[in-house]
Amino acid sequence: MRIPAPLILGAGPAGCAAAIALARAGQRPVLVDRDEQVGDALCGGFISWRTAEQLAGLGIDCSALGAHRVGHLRIYAGQRCINLPLPALAWGLSRHALDSAMRIAAVAEGAELEIDSIRSLDGLIAKGTRRDWTGDALFLASGKHDLRGFARPRDASDPALGLRLRLLPGADIARQLEGTIELHLFDGGYAGIVLQEGGSANICLAIKKSLLTASSADPRRLLTDLAQRHPAFGARLEGSWREQPIDTIGAVPYGWIARDTPSGLFRLGDQAAVIPSLAGEGMAIALASAQLAAQHWLGGGAHAAPVFQRQFAGAAAAPLRIAGIARTVAESPALARPSLAVLGRIPRIAAILLDRTRIEITPSLAPDCVAANTRANPT
Repeated sequence: MRIPAPLILGAGPAGCAAAIALARAGQRPVLVDRDEQVGDALCGGFISWRTAEQLAGLGIDCSALGAHRVGHLRIYAGQRCINLPLPALAWGLSRHALDSAMRIAAVAEGAELEIDSIRSLDGLIAKGTRRDWTGDALFLASGKHDLRGFARPRDASDPALGLRLRLLPGADIARQLEGTIELHLFDGGYAGIVLQEGGSANICLAIKKSLLTASSADPRRLLTDLAQRHPAFGARLEGSWREQPIDTIGAVPYGWIARDTPSGLFRLGDQAAVIPSLAGEGMAIALASAQLAAQHWLGGGAHAAPVFQRQFAGAAAAPLRIAGIARTVAESPALARPSLAVLGRIPRIAAILLDRTRIEITPSLAPDCVAANTRANPT
């Protein structure tokens, strides 16, 4: 089935943001997603202040979705703990709530949603279980899940893994995390903890595979081991956490950037760049890449894809490099503890680092889109 407007593979934040931008410009993009019911993706539960601004521009109000207000960052490394104010108000919001709202917004703007499981890409043909799909261009927004034929390299000797545990609402966890996002640093990984809508707490870990292997490759045993070695983290796990499911994702290629792409294929979100999760900017990458890709397609059509990819790679390079350095420090106790001591004395450094891991799409990066509707709908 051929689509005259871009075909968007993946109805997560990147795909829906692209659909909204294209629909507002008079197009009728088609979103193809494998899940009829919106799930709750492992990553992306923290919404930074800049991401919240981007979402507001798409018609998504974090406060109206019941998101938890976050004004401070608390970091634990061994026995050391520091509290830092965030530069502006941020939010804790589940991916289920966010993705649901973005799907609704995309369809309301005029995008069409189709449910199909895409197995592979053959040029600009997406091969699904229901049918084959193609369009004037393909926007690849499948998140951390690769499609056959366009896999990202996963050759790290000790790859990063993601684990997620959701804690049920409770008075203790609400008191501990009120207005705060926490980072707990371990030897070989870290955990981020934040309250989300409804009072549940989202615990997302990024760890080296070797750390899980040392706990017999058992996620529950790993959490138990970490709780014993790190009392502050253990205090968050008090209660019935063992009864809750643990979601996992393997071989996350942190630091990878798509620096080129064939004509017609626009790679968005984690398919464009994968920033270490402690930076809290994966969502901003999704939205910024979607915005820039839509602008390039509207201005230059399918042939604009390589230019878009190179320009976005250039914008993402410095934030990913800085976030990669921060990840290296976070995963090494010998580096993390003295670094926290410096941040505690000079909190301005943390604000600078947070700012430098943000991706902004300036008008100079986007092509002139004045002729978009003329190009797409010639008379």
